Amino acid sequence: MADTEERQRLLDEDGDIPSSRPINESGPGRPMSALCDPSRLLHRLVVLAFMCFLGFGSYFCYDNPAALQTQVIQDMNLNTSMFMQLYAWYSWPNVVLCFLGGFLLDRVFGIRLGTIIFALFVCIGQVIFAAGALLDRFWLMEVGRFVFGIGGESLAVAQNTYAVNWFKGKELNLVFGLQLSMARLGSTVNMNIMGWVYNRVAVLVGSVGHTTLGVSLMIAGATCIFSLICALVLGYLDKRAERILHKEHRGTGEVIKLTDVKDFPFPLWLIFIICVGYYVAIFPFIGLGQVFFIEKFNFSPAEARAINSIVYIISAPASPVLGFMVDKIGRNVIWVICAVFATLMAHMMLAFTFWNPWIAMSLLGVSYSLLACALWPMVAFVVPEHQLGTAYGFMQSIQNLGLALIAMAAGSILDQRGYLFLEVFFSACVCIALIAVVMLYFVDYLRGGDLNLSASARAKLHLKNSDSDSHITAIPSCSHWHTEVY
Repeated sequence: MADTEERQRLLDEDGDIPSSRPINESGPGRPMSALCDPSRLLHRLVVLAFMCFLGFGSYFCYDNPAALQTQVIQDMNLNTSMFMQLYAWYSWPNVVLCFLGGFLLDRVFGIRLGTIIFALFVCIGQVIFAAGALLDRFWLMEVGRFVFGIGGESLAVAQNTYAVNWFKGKELNLVFGLQLSMARLGSTVNMNIMGWVYNRVAVLVGSVGHTTLGVSLMIAGATCIFSLICALVLGYLDKRAERILHKEHRGTGEVIKLTDVKDFPFPLWLIFIICVGYYVAIFPFIGLGQVFFIEKFNFSPAEARAINSIVYIISAPASPVLGFMVDKIGRNVIWVICAVFATLMAHMMLAFTFWNPWIAMSLLGVSYSLLACALWPMVAFVVPEHQLGTAYGFMQSIQNLGLALIAMAAGSILDQRGYLFLEVFFSACVCIALIAVVMLYFVDYLRGGDLNLSASARAKLHLKNSDSDSHITAIPSCSHWHTEVY
């Protein structure tokens, strides 16, 4: 191998072979196959497959508690408030790591080692979580979710960074859409298979209980090990491509300066309020949804798990499609208003009617995907490019803070008041988001309406200001922002 590289170097110096030409590891003079050549599409598709599966394990295991809500509460002798602590403990580390994850990947570990380390945190966290159930120690399950949370969000940052390093231009939009779809697939499979896994383990063990729960969660951890293997393979392929193509690595692009917070404009703070008010009515509801559908609509556990996963099922194909639509049409604020209003209608249907819940949940799935596509890109329209990392980091941080606090509040409300009051509470949260987005519309209108421009008008404005400092920034497809995945 060393002789081959030495001969290649000498040939390059003689000018016989351009230095940018891929080095054939099988020997000089032999053409490199498309599967092995990092500059060829076939090889990059192989890398894309590992890239998409990199986060499969974390997305699969994130909602393990939701898929086994009844079993976790019964086997561990919990109330709902304690059960929701499992989601709160996931969010707590990400209140801080949203600012540090990109820094650790760029300056401390590097993308390859950092990805492996964060994948290890996901694996170890899931093992601790399962061990807590096996040993009937709920505090240990909470520790496991905390460790799991350290790796989960930062692994998503690493996944996006790999995508930017390997794919450019128009390909990048499709790649982000595929990654998001794979994330939804992981969540959907978890919701629909973990109950079956638990039942099979119960048959083997001979009874239900914390041992059966622990074994089931340990089996789920196999998906995290699979993701760790993908991280190792990606690291090898990326290192090999760097050596063969002499390419330079890009960073995460997440330049964080907390001093920029004081300069954030008022529309950005309204976007933050919309983000928190909206997402706290989605993820905690999914975490508690299984028992809701069993109690109110007399669904079987399997039917309840299926309908509880419909938000993720719809989002998998809808996110790239809706992202493309918003990119082409523009009018982001209008789309956000539509998404928030539709979500409010869905929660009110679930709270006050006995209509078939598939209607409300399908509406929730579409509106959830639409909001992600329209809301997150607006940050880039209101802050300069050098503040984007800080703005997105802060947005992710307060989102996780809101999720942690609302998860605990939702559990307490359910224990004391029941599902009707909980749905009213979620509706109130969405109303706060609706008020904020209506305010954003009028504030933006008074400031010239830049946020709500059509796609063609925004392109013209960007072209006009391309040679000067501008707050209008060209960005990739809106479907790629990783935070909304959780």
